[in-house]
Amino acid sequence: MATSFTCSSSPRLQIACIILFICSSFFFLPLSESIHFEIHDFDARNMVYSGDAVPFSGDIWFNRVDNDISVGQAKYSDAVQIWDSKSGKLVDFTTNFTFIIDTKGQSLYGDGFAFFLAPVGFEIVPNSAGSYLGVFNTTTTDSPGSQMIVVEFDSFVNSWDPPFEHVGINMNSIHSVEYIPWNASLHSGRSADASISYSATTQMLSISWRYAVESTSTENNVLSYQVDLREALPEWVTIGFSGATGSFVETHILRYWEFNSSFNTISEDTSNKSKLVLGLAVPVGVLVIGGIVACIVLWRRQRRSTEESLETVTVAPSINDDLEGGAGPKRFSYNDLTLATNNFSDDHKLGEGGFGCVYKGYLFREGMPIAVKKISQGSKQGKKEYLAEVKIISILRHRNLVQLLGWCHDQTQFLLVYEFLPNGSLDSHLFRKKTTLEWAVRYKIALGLASALLYLHEECEQCVVHRDIKTSNILLDSGFNVKLGDFGLARVSDHELGLQTTGLAGTLGYMAPEYAITGKASKESDVYSFGVVALEIACGRKAMDNVDKDPDVGLVQWVWRLLGKHELFSGVDHMLNNKFDAKQVECLMLVGLWCAHPDRSMRPSIRRAIQVLKFEGSIPNLPKVMPVPMYFVAPDALEDGSTGATMTTSSIDLAR
Repeated sequence: MATSFTCSSSPRLQIACIILFICSSFFFLPLSESIHFEIHDFDARNMVYSGDAVPFSGDIWFNRVDNDISVGQAKYSDAVQIWDSKSGKLVDFTTNFTFIIDTKGQSLYGDGFAFFLAPVGFEIVPNSAGSYLGVFNTTTTDSPGSQMIVVEFDSFVNSWDPPFEHVGINMNSIHSVEYIPWNASLHSGRSADASISYSATTQMLSISWRYAVESTSTENNVLSYQVDLREALPEWVTIGFSGATGSFVETHILRYWEFNSSFNTISEDTSNKSKLVLGLAVPVGVLVIGGIVACIVLWRRQRRSTEESLETVTVAPSINDDLEGGAGPKRFSYNDLTLATNNFSDDHKLGEGGFGCVYKGYLFREGMPIAVKKISQGSKQGKKEYLAEVKIISILRHRNLVQLLGWCHDQTQFLLVYEFLPNGSLDSHLFRKKTTLEWAVRYKIALGLASALLYLHEECEQCVVHRDIKTSNILLDSGFNVKLGDFGLARVSDHELGLQTTGLAGTLGYMAPEYAITGKASKESDVYSFGVVALEIACGRKAMDNVDKDPDVGLVQWVWRLLGKHELFSGVDHMLNNKFDAKQVECLMLVGLWCAHPDRSMRPSIRRAIQVLKFEGSIPNLPKVMPVPMYFVAPDALEDGSTGATMTTSSIDLAR
């Protein structure tokens, strides 16, 4: 019997690492996360562009030049530390930049240009063009939890603004907490040199700007506001610029950017610390080297012990060696994923289940959004599923499967990194009414899911049985193309093998009756789950919905009753407002019932189901009354104590 997999380290290794950590902490006491960059040419590869922002001739142009609503953002590629959670110290920073706002000689123009400090992974907010400057919208105009500071050069007067154009400081809100008058048209097309600085000592945020040729000598071009950045911002932030236009237009250009930050000025007695560190450097250095040697020796012993433990798991041993040598998913560091998800903050949480949570993140160096699944530390089953998913999905390649980008695990943390799919899961559209999916999109989703199953069942080198096909595991990309995910329960077998006892796992409502009774998963049990999803797509109802207030009638039984009463179309999702292709609706609902047939021998293969959905084959006549499976324990099962069973079906009228 296989023993459970554990990643706990030996006490000796833990003690050695603690000693090494303490020693190295003293040794590196004065070091801190400071940053400096200066950009004269924005064609360099240290910026991330989104929306309409593009580098052009060394500058950044933020908006389209035509008369259209537009928003663009440009961010520095790396995260920036603003304060230190261990010491509580704040950073001093100064940023200088040169920008141009050209109102094109129009009497009406807008909407403005802004510098922002925001949580790592911050992106353009939907519906944020025009007056919202690409950083806010109607749902985020006052968001205390968003942890954001914006310095705005606002060139359009809105209902929430002061009655004049202004430069303002915004804290998690479109409303400025401090502002002074400013007029963009007075400086149209001129280069402005702006400076924004923060003093950790006074906690004062200061803004100043000047033009090469001043329009008036009476203009006030200095603004300041006192704020504790530890309360206003996360420890690590992304920094950048945003420009937006609405009904009226103007041009926003960034020509130069410099940024400096340092913790050095925060120390009350830096020189004394330096002397202390120099005095400790030699003895501590010896301790550090000795600690490293001890850790290496103990780590090697621990690694041999861990590899022996891994050999008892059904997944191949030494997963690090197996995965790091290939061209597939790569190993990420835990720190990288912490930064990408803003320390796994609730604001980044996409979903939560028994295994743990999924977070949205952003990899700055790669310039791409990601989804990170973090397995709960107390979930033994989650760790087992983690190993299974990494091994299985890393060998799969299909346009309708979620792409696994990487993985991360150590003694306590287990994480999976996927491509981020902006339209979320299918269940959020069907049941939470995130949006109303048009019929053509629904039919496309059904075909995409079927294509994914065909690949798993017949086109892979080995047959993969998913075991947990449901709407929450069906994700949608920007074009609403299907991406089937969550392979933690999947199992691999040779194509020639039949039913395999895997142990019961999955979700009620999507689970085939023979699988629920025998614990034997198969391609046919996956087809059953596909049939249930097909009915959910057509009807907009959940598999376990108690239809007509009858707790014993789920979605499959309900649709089969409609078939018997020749009222199939009455079950179509009312959100479609009768806007659907009747031929496709009938086909999908009948294929759904066919695939969800209680007798697995009567179900089609997924290849056959696809042929019918493409109108390249015909559906057999289904009984008007749903057959009910009846199980009998096989004699050989009684002898050996196994869970084997045989099944027959009987047409029993569920309406009685």
